[in-house]
Amino acid sequence: MINIAGVISIILFYVLILAVGIWAGRKKPAGNDSEEEVMLAGRSIGLFVGIFTMTATWVGGGYINGTAEAIYTSGLVWCQAPFGYALSLVFGGIFFANPMRKQGYVTMLDPLQDSFGSRMGGLLFLPALCGEVFWAAGILAALGATLAVIIDMDHRTSVIFSACVAVFYTLFGGLYSVAYTDVIQLFCIFLGLWMCIPFAWANDYVKPLGGMDVDWIGHIDKKYYWFYIDYGLLLIFGGIPWQVYFQRVLSSKTAGRAQILSYVAAIGCIFMAIPPVLIGAIAKATAWNETGFKGDLTADGELTSDQTSMILPLVLQYLTPDIVSFFGLGAVSAAVMSSADSSVLSASSMFARNVYKLIFRQNASEMEIIWVMRASILVVGFLSTLMALTIPSIYGLWSMCSDLVYVILFPQLLMVVHFKKYCNTYGSLSAYIVALLVRLTGGEKMLGLAPLIHYPGWDPDTEQQLFPFRTMAMVMSLFTLAFISWLSVYLFNSGYLSPESDYFNCVVNIPEDMGRVDEPSEAGEQMSVLGGVPGRLYGAASTLVGPDERAGRINPALEPDDDLDDPNDGPTPLFGSSSAPPPVQPLGKQTAF
Repeated sequence: MINIAGVISIILFYVLILAVGIWAGRKKPAGNDSEEEVMLAGRSIGLFVGIFTMTATWVGGGYINGTAEAIYTSGLVWCQAPFGYALSLVFGGIFFANPMRKQGYVTMLDPLQDSFGSRMGGLLFLPALCGEVFWAAGILAALGATLAVIIDMDHRTSVIFSACVAVFYTLFGGLYSVAYTDVIQLFCIFLGLWMCIPFAWANDYVKPLGGMDVDWIGHIDKKYYWFYIDYGLLLIFGGIPWQVYFQRVLSSKTAGRAQILSYVAAIGCIFMAIPPVLIGAIAKATAWNETGFKGDLTADGELTSDQTSMILPLVLQYLTPDIVSFFGLGAVSAAVMSSADSSVLSASSMFARNVYKLIFRQNASEMEIIWVMRASILVVGFLSTLMALTIPSIYGLWSMCSDLVYVILFPQLLMVVHFKKYCNTYGSLSAYIVALLVRLTGGEKMLGLAPLIHYPGWDPDTEQQLFPFRTMAMVMSLFTLAFISWLSVYLFNSGYLSPESDYFNCVVNIPEDMGRVDEPSEAGEQMSVLGGVPGRLYGAASTLVGPDERAGRINPALEPDDDLDDPNDGPTPLFGSSSAPPPVQPLGKQTAF
């Protein structure tokens, strides 16, 4: 029977999040529906809101439920995701936040399309989309499990209803709504879960956590060492190339502030993992056969594998008073809605800008792009909801999100941000194929994908690849990108291949109406970039390119410390201070693919 008081508490928290989302959406200047306003909140996110929204990049329903589940099933040493994603924010701030924000990009795919062309960027959109959908699905599944346990609401009903609410205010306010609801989300998690912990810890059915018979720390068998390292690297570096992260970075007022937000958010991720870690440990120390729990238990009196994804809601339901559990439930529900919205907005922004506009409709108006983005929000919300209803394990789904992003996107983003002279479209496409094939040969048990290759250390009992094949796929992708790019330049420049064979127009067969990416000079001269579409330029000179074609490089939020030219100095020449174009670089940056 549905718990009426629980339903009322859920409705109150939903109304709170919805009201904040609608109010925040009204902060958008009236009549200003530009890409930057909707996707990046006009690059005007302040320090206080920025810290909360950057922390909420990872802290959500999947984060707290998944952490509690990992502590109960495997122990603290195997709960890698909170620490891995915190380190990903640190490395993202050190190596990516500053150069990405200084260039004024609008989405994470902009530098990839600038270097490899619009269509290759569209291909790279696919793993980014999968990651965002899986992440949002994990968050929605967490809420469904929680509501099913505490107020006996149907799992499907709760997931669908929550997704509808999140999609509604995201449609209304864009990043303004996402950012401000993140503030409420973190407050709800902090207050709601910490309110529940003392009651659960003091419950008569909970053994002392320091006792010898309660192992919530866990241990790592020797045969799992390489598997452990592989997973850790996946979470750290696979947590960087996400639009949900760069959405926050690119919406910061300055590049320096984007770095600071990354570092502070990393501390916030660790801090916000403490309550679910304690809840998982309390669940491990609980004698469930003595509580009011009526479900199936193992011979040792522990929860079965089918129930471990509901560790957090089970603790709230059976170890705390009703009124307290409702506050915890409100914390989870608010977190879920406010986290799902950012993933939905991120995927929709990338599709509208990097796929629809830069591939199919280069001359689309700002309003057309905004409406395409809104339609995309509905589609991505539907896909996430569908995944949440079909895949059972929350923690596995949550961690699997980084797989494709890690092996495919991380090497490509690393090269275009720091080594863009040494990569081109031939290398990008080759690296994409290699990474995808190597990853797929390892199989994926959750998706029913059998491994084609049993790498060294294959465990037939658990059907696990203990060999670090994910990291191997990433390294092979990185090597392939650099080597094939060098090889293509060598073959064309040496005459082994004719200029007509340069199908992607990125080495020697470059049309006369296409410009190359040139490094900005020390005087601050801005580069001009052609994103794979003849005649379309990104650049700093407003007299050379239209306002819709600058990839966000000119915007009022860029401050003087971002090394931009003074607008009063006049237009910057296309190729620097000289009227003649620079010599062709060894690895051309412009492609038509």
